[in-house]
Amino acid sequence: MVDKLAKSSGSSDMVTLEQLCERLGGELRPASPGPIGRQQLTGVHISELADPTPYLEGGELLLTTGIPLHGGPQAIRNYVQRLAGKGIAALALGLGAGTDRVDPELVAACAEASFDLLLVPEAVPFLHISRGFWQLVGRSEQADLASRLGLQTALARAATRDDAVEAIVTVLARGLGGWAAYLPADGGTETIWPATAAEVVPQLRVESARFDLVGTYSAATFPVNGTDVVEHSITVGPRTVGFLAVGAGRGLRKADRQLILTSCMLLSLTAQRAQESSRVSLALGRSVAALILGGHVDAARLVAEQAGLPPIAASGRLLAVRSEVPLDSRELDATIGSLGLPESLLRAEVGGLAIVILPDGPQDEAGRVATGVAGVAASLSPSLPLISVAGRVAAALSACRAAALGTVVGASGSPETRGDAWVELLARQPRGDLCSTVRSYLAHRGQWEAAARELGIHRNSVRHRIAVATELLGVDLADPDVAATLWIALRRQAISPRGR
Repeated sequence: MVDKLAKSSGSSDMVTLEQLCERLGGELRPASPGPIGRQQLTGVHISELADPTPYLEGGELLLTTGIPLHGGPQAIRNYVQRLAGKGIAALALGLGAGTDRVDPELVAACAEASFDLLLVPEAVPFLHISRGFWQLVGRSEQADLASRLGLQTALARAATRDDAVEAIVTVLARGLGGWAAYLPADGGTETIWPATAAEVVPQLRVESARFDLVGTYSAATFPVNGTDVVEHSITVGPRTVGFLAVGAGRGLRKADRQLILTSCMLLSLTAQRAQESSRVSLALGRSVAALILGGHVDAARLVAEQAGLPPIAASGRLLAVRSEVPLDSRELDATIGSLGLPESLLRAEVGGLAIVILPDGPQDEAGRVATGVAGVAASLSPSLPLISVAGRVAAALSACRAAALGTVVGASGSPETRGDAWVELLARQPRGDLCSTVRSYLAHRGQWEAAARELGIHRNSVRHRIAVATELLGVDLADPDVAATLWIALRRQAISPRGR
């Protein structure tokens, strides 16, 4: 007879042999005095086969009336060895159905195989044993389900908080009874709970780099201070934004892993939400900056207020940035931070250069900052009334274009300084004819033919050179103020035309 019971999938692994014996009382008791094992049960199986192992998976409590034990000591030992090889949790012998006593050989064989031998008294149906097991499974599943639902709900609530990352990490660590840490991929400040686990962060950084999880949807397991740590990469689209590391101090169950995966998903959504919010703020900041650079300061203040941006002060400074390679918003933020300047969302692109309107901050008399950034040239103006910013952009651009890479120069707003910077920038270009071409063009009040005759070149060549100079300086040479400032600077430096 074979009456195989289906095994519980889920949380039945939480039912132990000790719990089952406690529940059943005298209906399931040890054959020998001593404590009952606490091994977890995967199921209850009934079989009278001499070799039931093809129907076992390991971890079961096997019930038999003793039919397979007939045949003497060697048959008993062979039977027990087969069960031990399959990894059953315990053997229970039903008394009264042809078996009135326990063979000492069976007791000895079970002891050698290191699994418990139990007895089911006469007149106790095996169904009682099975029912007791499933009742414990049901109770365990209900408790486990309630716990999991509670933790999942707590995680969902944590994700809605302003400090979402810290809240998610805290809920996860408490739910697992261990520690959890979130490490931003850009090297930013980590979030860890409890704080006493912070000592593992340096090794987590090393392991993240060693396993090369950046840019992948991967997970890795490695030991830290004698504890197995599971680390997942947190991604937004194709980019890795951080890592979630967990140390539970014990083996992880299926429910634990589901909790970790839920936390990964919520951290990814949190990072995505932060990026989207940042993109919106940058777009609004560009709109406000465009209004200021266009001279519409009152409109800029109104837009900033309605959009929830920081209030716009009455004055500020202009920062112009030029780099060897184009800078995205994050790289521009890093550059501003490296220069020791305050953050600002008010930024624009003018003439191929980045322009940032900064709040007032510490500066020296020349309007410079102490150190530059490799591969980046910048100019920084003194504090200006916001209404004057639009008229100082050209000076900031010119000073930035004239600055050497790796330096930060002042961007004074005086016409004399601005004109000298323009002339210096024209003179530094490989085409040495730009200064003479601009002088001739200005001297003839923008008449192409007259300038071409004076320079001895075709008028189209004059047009091309003026276009190059306009792009280089970032100003309109037809603007009377620009033309006057540049003409006076050229005359002051006594630069004469060099036609060819």
